[in-house]
Amino acid sequence: MAGCGVLQRYLSVGEVASRSGITVSAVHFYERKGLISSIRTDGNQRRFHRGVLRKLAIIKVAQKTGIPLSEIGDAFDKLPPNTIPTAGDWEKLSSRWRDDLNERIEQLTRLRDQLGQCIGCGCLSISDCPLRNPADELSGDGPGARLLELEHE
Repeated sequence: MAGCGVLQRYLSVGEVASRSGITVSAVHFYERKGLISSIRTDGNQRRFHRGVLRKLAIIKVAQKTGIPLSEIGDAFDKLPPNTIPTAGDWEKLSSRWRDDLNERIEQLTRLRDQLGQCIGCGCLSISDCPLRNPADELSGDGPGARLLELEHE
């Protein structure tokens, strides 16, 4: 596909995988999910526009922060069709995810800080339970680790 030092507009699936640092099967997976798209050559081989590399980079960053693929897809759907995401697009996408990420960080921080304490699960086996959840009073508020979940609700 390389020709005379000129950057090619379209890449094979192997080139996309190599350039983006993901497997070929992952490229196919993201295509099946509708996050990226390809065209077919006369020989029925997939070819991806170079702009797919930017979309894959966004997908990788978003996934590392815990953003589900469905939300990534929803965000991509809000971008202008058939365009390569710009720095401005990235700013819009990332700002949509920032609040969710901050909320998850706060929840994880609470979890970390309370790992060695009673979390209100109802087991009453930790010595702190009589102090933080006497007679399993929190069970009336619903199932699960109530001390963690109540702070989040």
